[in-house]
Amino acid sequence: MPSRYIIKPGTQVDFSKIDTKDDDLHPVGKEEGNALLPALTARLGELQELLYAEKKHKVLVIFQAIDAGGKDGTIRKVFADTDPAGVRVKSFKKPSENELERDYLWRIHYRVPRKGKIAIFNRSHYEDILAVRVKNLAPESVWSKRYEHINAFEKMLTDEGTTIVKFFLLISNKEQKQRLQARLDDPEKHWKFNVDDLDDRARWPEFMTAFQDMITQTSTDHAPWHVIPADRKWHRNLVITQIMIDTLEALDMNYPDVDFDPSKVVIE
Repeated sequence: MPSRYIIKPGTQVDFSKIDTKDDDLHPVGKEEGNALLPALTARLGELQELLYAEKKHKVLVIFQAIDAGGKDGTIRKVFADTDPAGVRVKSFKKPSENELERDYLWRIHYRVPRKGKIAIFNRSHYEDILAVRVKNLAPESVWSKRYEHINAFEKMLTDEGTTIVKFFLLISNKEQKQRLQARLDDPEKHWKFNVDDLDDRARWPEFMTAFQDMITQTSTDHAPWHVIPADRKWHRNLVITQIMIDTLEALDMNYPDVDFDPSKVVIE
């Protein structure tokens, strides 16, 4: 079951104990796994339409990963059959001067979903712990307080009716190297390569420690983390799509009643 990837609150996360090539949930192989995905994404599309029509629930999906971890590809594959009218993807880059003049959650808060909508964060407020910590952009006395801030922020959102689903895509050091090299080898992917990614790659141990601490400190009952083994993209996509289906089905949604009798409507 996809629930095996949930990090229970209070768990000390240790990536060394997680197989990044794990495919036990769907041990069918790449070809067969890819063949299973369309039916699942179609079902997710149906549920997203129902969410949009009912206009009662709000869903926030958060993706975090190391560079080349697969966030873009996951979002593209998993949400392929959803309606853009009801799904918004926001990628959080380096804060602007305007954003830096405010608290770090300001730019996050006004992009959370409205009723009937799914908001997908490609990176998120967690960068204000991760990048800030590893790159020494702020002292520990500043970023260490943000675990508590974020837990309280997410609790407020869930108390106000937002369902939060958090995914960390875990790839190996070797897999990251292969993916970065693939961007260099393919001229059509050169635009995706950022030389600064090599600086971050050199900090791999520091980032892994920061990620582990982040998940340990912020996997809560109201917003738990899912750590998804992500070396095998096809399996990653199946797992995440199934988790999203399970999440939306659990909302027990229904299409809204209408204030007219459709059988008596005549269109000439």
